[in-house]
Amino acid sequence: MLDLHVGLIGAGVMAQTHLEAWITLGARVSVYSDDGRHALLATTHSAHGVEAAPSLEHLLDACALVDICTPTGSHKELILAAVAAGRHVVCEKPLAMHPEDAQEAADAAARAGVRLFPAHVVRYFPEYEALHRAVTAGAVGTPAILHFTRTTAYPDWSPWFRDDTQSGGILTDQMIHDFDFARSLVGDPVRVYAQVRESQDGDGRRIAAGTAVLTHATGAISYFHGLWGQPGTAFRTTFRVAGSDGLLHHDSHRTTAFRVLAQPAGGEDDRIPPVALFANPYAAELRDFARTVTTGRPPRVTAHDGVMAVRIAEAARESARTGRAIDLTAEEATR
Repeated sequence: MLDLHVGLIGAGVMAQTHLEAWITLGARVSVYSDDGRHALLATTHSAHGVEAAPSLEHLLDACALVDICTPTGSHKELILAAVAAGRHVVCEKPLAMHPEDAQEAADAAARAGVRLFPAHVVRYFPEYEALHRAVTAGAVGTPAILHFTRTTAYPDWSPWFRDDTQSGGILTDQMIHDFDFARSLVGDPVRVYAQVRESQDGDGRRIAAGTAVLTHATGAISYFHGLWGQPGTAFRTTFRVAGSDGLLHHDSHRTTAFRVLAQPAGGEDDRIPPVALFANPYAAELRDFARTVTTGRPPRVTAHDGVMAVRIAEAARESARTGRAIDLTAEEATR
C-alpha cells in the first residue's frame, strides 16, 4: 500500500479511472477540477478517504505528487504550475498538443529536480508487456515490419474531442498510444506519413479513421490503423511484429477480460479498453510512477518518451494535412 498523498486534477472519465487505481494502491487522494465535478467525485469515494480540494492552490500545497487528467490543451500550464510548486507529476497522454510545449514542460521538471511521467498506459497492458519482453529478447530476430490497429467508439462524452485544435484528433488522442509503443520496440522514426478521413451521419454522429506509416532509423517500418467508430463500436486492438526469425501477433477479441469500475458496461459507452482481471494496467503505471518518486528507480516511461510521442503525432497531423511524408530529422533541424 502506498503512503502517498496524491493531488488529482480533473473529474472526467480518465480522472475516474486513475482515481480507482490510486484507491486500489492505497493512496490518499485530493481531487480538484475547474467545473466543480470534483466535489461529486470525492463524495462518491469518500469512504476511501477521497476529499475535494477547495482550490488548485490548496491541492498543490497539500499533495506529494500531482496526477493531471484534464483535456490535452490544459496539460502544459498545469504541469508548469505543479512543477513550480515542487511536485512530481504524472500526466495523461499526450503531455501537450505540440512538441515545443511538451519539451518546455519536460525541461521545467528537469530544472526543478522533479519527475514528469507521461501516462502511456498501453506499455502496461500485459499483452504489450509480453510483446516487448519477447521482441527485446530476440524472439523474432531483427524486427522488420510492425502492424498495430486500435478501434473504439467515437469519444463523444466531452465536446473537446470534436475540436482537433484541442484534442489533436484521432492521430494524437488515440493512435499516439501505438506510435509510442512502436518506438519503444524499434527506436525513433525518421519519416512519418499519415492520412485521416472523417464523416458524419444525419444524426450528427461522427466517425474518424486514421492510417500512418513510420520509417524507423533501424530500417523497420511500422503501420498503424485507428478507428473512432459509430456508437456501440467495441474496443479492439491487434498487433503483429515480424522479424528475421519469426512473427508475434495478438488480437484483444481473443482475450477474456473485465471492465474497470469507472466505465459503464457495454453499449454505446465503451470509453476505455477492458483490462485483464489479474493485472490492471492503470494501477500498474501509477505504481511504477509512485515507486520512481519514493525510491528514485527509473520509470518505464520517461518525459523524453512523452515528448517524442507528441513529436511523432504532430508530424502525422502535418502529413495528413499536407499529403506529404514528413522527415523527422529535417523537422529536428528546423527546431
